[in-house]
Amino acid sequence: MFGDIFADIFGGGGRPRRGSDLRYLLDLDLEEAVFGCDKTIEVPGIVACDGCKGSGSADGRSKTCPTCRGQGRVRMQNGIFSVQQACPQCRGSGRVVETPCAQCHGEGHVERTRRLEVRIPAGVDSGDRIRLSGQGEAGPAGLPAGDLYVEVRVREHAIFQRDGDDLHCEVPVRIAQAALGAEIAVPTLDGEVSLSVPPETQSGQAIRMRGRGVRSVRSGRAGDLICRIVVETPVQLTREQRELLEQLDASMCDDDAAQHSPRAHSFLDGVKSFWSRVTS
Repeated sequence: MFGDIFADIFGGGGRPRRGSDLRYLLDLDLEEAVFGCDKTIEVPGIVACDGCKGSGSADGRSKTCPTCRGQGRVRMQNGIFSVQQACPQCRGSGRVVETPCAQCHGEGHVERTRRLEVRIPAGVDSGDRIRLSGQGEAGPAGLPAGDLYVEVRVREHAIFQRDGDDLHCEVPVRIAQAALGAEIAVPTLDGEVSLSVPPETQSGQAIRMRGRGVRSVRSGRAGDLICRIVVETPVQLTREQRELLEQLDASMCDDDAAQHSPRAHSFLDGVKSFWSRVTS
């Protein structure tokens, strides 16, 4: 900030070198971000005039600015300070056109919406930026354009949640599958694979499938797929199914109940200890 102030006061600073940079937000599906794709975007902005090729001149000729005499800056008295600023006539370029272009009225640029093709590399994530050199706003007459930065924003997915290069998903299993173990088909971004659920798996337990996540756009290393097991309670039971479950539950309420449900047993012991401390 102070550099800009002293540059204005004491005559520092230079002529503009190019146009402004632009930022464009691009929404992608998870699959598009993981595998890469080509996208067409429409970018409104200021572009170089086709009629004069950005020069602002109808015949391509220009002359030294009579106001600043080609310096691009003029000096103004502001109290005890002598302040320099960009020349209002040539806007700092030091040149003015003799015959202004009819299309852009001598500005050298016009407002237009452009269609651009963007190649999205595989593995990008929200916040990553792709730089398109020279696709920003047109610069002052005769100067190059700025750059366009396409910022990626990945939409939420119905199955997977992304965390860096890892993917997370919930896998529902039946009570019997969790207790006895099972082979279950689970989705990945490359298609279905078999997941081995070990016996006595608890709800919330995570099983890691290495290399089934996202391949990093920077390192090339593939992340993992982390499957969180969700044990489903059966619903809409028939009379026979209810009786079978009651028989199973009764068989687990004997003297060996603690070994069948260790978490429930420890929880009940904790509750008893709590009430004992409260009432003592």
